[in-house]
Amino acid sequence: MTQELLMDKYPIFTTDITKEDSRFDSVDAIVAFLQEQIVANPVAAFIGVFNHYEHTSSLENGSIAEGICDAKNIIFCFGQKIPNPKILAVRPRSIGVVETANGFTLSFLEAPMAPLTEKMVAWVEAIKK
Repeated sequence: MTQELLMDKYPIFTTDITKEDSRFDSVDAIVAFLQEQIVANPVAAFIGVFNHYEHTSSLENGSIAEGICDAKNIIFCFGQKIPNPKILAVRPRSIGVVETANGFTLSFLEAPMAPLTEKMVAWVEAIKK
C-alpha cells in the first residue's frame, strides 16, 4: 500500500494486487468482501456500489484508459460525528476497485481521522492472499 498525492492535491492510498496474489477473482468479488467488512463495522454504513466503468463507457465522450476491464466504487460512511458543517465535504468514503488483465488496483482518499484510514488499509490488505 502506498500513500501519494494524486494530482498534487488529493491524499490517496493505493495498491496493486496481481490476480495470483488476490484472494478474489473479480471486481464484484472484491466489492462483496469490502461490503461484508463495512456491514460488520459498528460505525460504518454501506451506501451502495457505483459502476464507474459502465457509466463512463455509456457516455458519448467517455474515455477509459487502455487495459481497464472493470471499475467500481463501493460507497460507505464512517460518520460518527458531525463536528462542523464542512466535514461533509470529505464524506462519504469510497474505495475504488479497478481490474486490468494482470490484477486489481484499489484506491481511496485518506480519511480525516487516522484510525479510519487504518481500517480501510486493513480491509484492502486483507484482499491479498
